[in-house]
Amino acid sequence: MFGKHLILDLGRCCTFAVKNPEMIRAFAKELVIKIDMVPYGEPQVIHFGKDRLAGYTLLQLIETSNISAHFCDDTGDAYIDVFSCKHFHPKDVMSVVDKYFCPKTCRQVFIERKAPTHQLE
Repeated sequence: MFGKHLILDLGRCCTFAVKNPEMIRAFAKELVIKIDMVPYGEPQVIHFGKDRLAGYTLLQLIETSNISAHFCDDTGDAYIDVFSCKHFHPKDVMSVVDKYFCPKTCRQVFIERKAPTHQLE
């Protein structure tokens, strides 16, 4: 196995949290600790987009890959990805997600990634 990738589509989260850069930053920091990762720098939280596409994007590099998230101001929806070559438990991710964003719904996909076994020419 090369890595684990957890993909979360969260519907109708707490609108205060998805529009608050400090809450998003705190979420990233707590998540890194909860899943026992090592952060590489501070979380980047940037607001951009127009109209219905506006919202915050989070990127937290970790020594074994990254955590990314996109939050929609208009709908309160959120999309979170955790990818790491180091093992982590999806239930630990969800406990932090629930604490900060209280999603009404959650669609979850968990993928175990594998590197190619053939040599590139």
